[in-house]
Amino acid sequence: MTRTVSIVTPVHAAAVEFLPAAFASLRTQELPDGWEWEWLVQVDGGDDADVPADICSDPRVEVGSGRRGGPGVARTLAWGRSRGELVKVLDADDVLPKGALARDIEVLDQNPAVGWTVCRVLDLMPDGSLQHYTLGDPEPGLLVRGELYAYWARTHRPMVHPASLCIRETLLAEIGGWMALPASEDTALLMALDVMADGWFIGEAGLHYRKHPGQTTAHPDHRGGGEWEARMGAIRKHADALALRHRPV
Repeated sequence: MTRTVSIVTPVHAAAVEFLPAAFASLRTQELPDGWEWEWLVQVDGGDDADVPADICSDPRVEVGSGRRGGPGVARTLAWGRSRGELVKVLDADDVLPKGALARDIEVLDQNPAVGWTVCRVLDLMPDGSLQHYTLGDPEPGLLVRGELYAYWARTHRPMVHPASLCIRETLLAEIGGWMALPASEDTALLMALDVMADGWFIGEAGLHYRKHPGQTTAHPDHRGGGEWEARMGAIRKHADALALRHRPV
């Protein structure tokens, strides 16, 4: 029986131009025997026609649209249409280097107690060059439950890049998808996953994270102010509640 990894991608008008590069990177992925991928693209507040026709015509791609709700809502709607046992995050403006999906699948197949993976990330600069993501990476291998949340609680910065997540679908379903935040919904998910189950850090680069002026993290409210404080509070409350529910007996 064929097994499926579902890639979920929210997109809005300003990021549609990057979708062909993301699609090209998906087509280079070679998966382990018995696996296939599907790509769930969710247009946030837009029209399916915004997505290039050659992407829509691929039978592995399903494009949906809905009322504008922000990236967290769009990701959750995309996941709601998925059928895979693993769910991989891919932002519309990012690309996957060769081997990225295979490494996620192999780690989760070989380590049944691990609930999710993240990996080394390279920033894709406007001139096409690649630079290492600024935070220091942990050692490759097991990420013990609660380790990343403890770091985030001190710094309000994730130790690893949440845009590289691959998750067991059953764990994502228990959490309920992404929080409906205007930003940081990927960090919120990472913190929730971290207090619920062990993760795994893959030392090879598995994501090229595009840096450009239109990205959400470039917004002036992203790292300070009342909205930032409310986002951090929501992330903390959610993770603390899940940590209590999942603490060892």
